Amino acid sequence: MKSLISKTAIAIAIALTVPVLAHADTWHIDPAHTNVEFTVRHMMISNVKGQFQKTSGTISADGNDPTSAKIDATIDASSIDTRVEKRDAHLKSPDFLDVAKYPTITFKSTKVEAAGPGKWNVTGDLTLHGVTKPVVLEVEQSGAPIHDPMGNTRAGASATTKIKRSDFGLTWNKVLESGGVMVGDEVAISIDVEAIKK
Repeated sequence: MKSLISKTAIAIAIALTVPVLAHADTWHIDPAHTNVEFTVRHMMISNVKGQFQKTSGTISADGNDPTSAKIDATIDASSIDTRVEKRDAHLKSPDFLDVAKYPTITFKSTKVEAAGPGKWNVTGDLTLHGVTKPVVLEVEQSGAPIHDPMGNTRAGASATTKIKRSDFGLTWNKVLESGGVMVGDEVAISIDVEAIKK
């Protein structure tokens, strides 16, 4: 189920730093301080959450125009973690992400639009399980860029979106005796990203 999230995309996480691009040419995502999480309905009575442990990518922009931002992010599909080893193994199998055949999830932005003070809509192509579909990330700036003790310039942001795993060919499921299905189709994605100016 988390597989949909792998959607998320993530890779999409990098889109979160768009609000600060007006002050930089190129930023690199900091994998140690970036989270790509997802939530999926389980048996129609609860939610199961997970995350991807390995995300990388770059963000670039022209001059002082943040709408010119170009985001290119990659998630290691095999880094999925739901805190249950058996479930993670199933999510990596051909029933879901099929990481042996599709080892990465990617996001490439196509448009950035202002959506209010410190907010942006980032449209891009999400490639998950070998299928590419457009998604829109709702991004919110996490404050102004700062200088860390090591002399690096850092910036952060958060983003959310929702996808349907069936849109990406992730259709495995089981029908419950009481009606309904084992795994929900909608996947909610939440991203917190920190990026370093290069």
